Amino acid sequence: MANYDVIIIGAGPGGYVCAIRCAQLGLKTAVVEGRETLGGTCLNVGCIPSKALLHASHSLHEAQHNFARMGLKGKSPSIDWKQMLTYKDEVIEGNTKGIEFLFKKNKIDWIKGWGSVPAAGQVKVGDDIHTANNIVIASGSEPSTLPGVEVDEKVVVTSTGALALGKIPKRLVVIGAGVIGLELGSVYARLGAQVTVIEFLKEITPGMDKDVQKTLQRSLKKQGLNFIMGAAVQKTEAGKTKAKLTYKLLKDDSEHVIEADTVLVATGRRPFTDGLGLEALGVVMERGQIQVGKDWQTGVKGIYAIGDTIAGPMLAHKAEDEGMAVAEQLAGKHGHVNYSVIPGVIYTAPEVASVGQTEQALKEAGVDFKAGKFQFMGNARAKTNFAAEGFVKILVDRKTDRILGAHIVGPAAGELIHEVCVAMEFGASAEDLALTCHAHPTFSEAVREAALACGDGAIHM
Repeated sequence: MANYDVIIIGAGPGGYVCAIRCAQLGLKTAVVEGRETLGGTCLNVGCIPSKALLHASHSLHEAQHNFARMGLKGKSPSIDWKQMLTYKDEVIEGNTKGIEFLFKKNKIDWIKGWGSVPAAGQVKVGDDIHTANNIVIASGSEPSTLPGVEVDEKVVVTSTGALALGKIPKRLVVIGAGVIGLELGSVYARLGAQVTVIEFLKEITPGMDKDVQKTLQRSLKKQGLNFIMGAAVQKTEAGKTKAKLTYKLLKDDSEHVIEADTVLVATGRRPFTDGLGLEALGVVMERGQIQVGKDWQTGVKGIYAIGDTIAGPMLAHKAEDEGMAVAEQLAGKHGHVNYSVIPGVIYTAPEVASVGQTEQALKEAGVDFKAGKFQFMGNARAKTNFAAEGFVKILVDRKTDRILGAHIVGPAAGELIHEVCVAMEFGASAEDLALTCHAHPTFSEAVREAALACGDGAIHM
């Protein structure tokens, strides 16, 4: 038994960042984590391993399609799937060991095991009860599934199983055309799988800008992904090595069956709060989410919650920001998160990134706005790198020119979006971006051109 200023339950991006900031601010800090490694879903079975496979498969695509055009001749690489998984595991180990080093550096105690909260100010791990002035719930989320779809992580898998398949499937069916489904679907398509994506809605990436949805889907189709839109999955029937999936088309209620070696269930995630005992303490839960105030404190004094366990986008960087903000508050400072400027990224090729409002949301809200758009085909660096597909679109208030949102489909979109994020944090106008000198030749010139398009017009389009 030990006493702490703060105990954090969960060592994912929200939890470990909160812990490090707490320790930096002089608070005696412990983290409860039951995994054998730190980093949560993101570092172990989510963001990081998926990016490793995305990078490997994209490199293969470059070798197969672009090397010869650049005068790089030779035999096309073959796929050693076992080695690719080893590379992925090495990436995971390097990152999780890095978090472990940061815990030691900042004198953070790692209490190994699964925690519960028997009372305010108490965290139980195994038979031991540790006390703390404050408790932060950062237990993350888990994959959600559908009625009639039974996951075995062998034939019918979630993203966790999809990152460690025994072999590359010849036929992969993906349920859900969101971020996870499209990223992993594109990985296996590049590796030679016949990929079919089944989506209940009429558009992919629900909630994103409609121009982004159309451009990305068109690009993924060219890469070999097949889409069945407006389809409701009824059930899956899995054998030892194959699966049958039954779905209904909403337009005519007709029923169809599709066979696959692997079915990936990518229908989103849900908060993971099982076994914490929060409701018995009076913590209010709604649709699985922990309800908190503006200070991220629950209705029970001294118990806070962040990240995927509360409302908002389930993004690692959103959890990190909340973790830092809560730590600042617990140390007597002012913690703040600007929820209007949280970027989202899809790591397909081309990449997709967005921040702020979409055109559709602005129209529904009756905001008088204008859009500046620039195609990457007008960007010299993008053309040089065979990456001229896509665009940058910036949305601004028509009267003030203040940036309200931005949407990018194209090379390095996940990096380029942050220029706009910084501008939005400072309340900048499109003209501010347009008057800022950008190095040539760079992808980022496309952002400047889109800003120019909000005014008198882009130069290279």
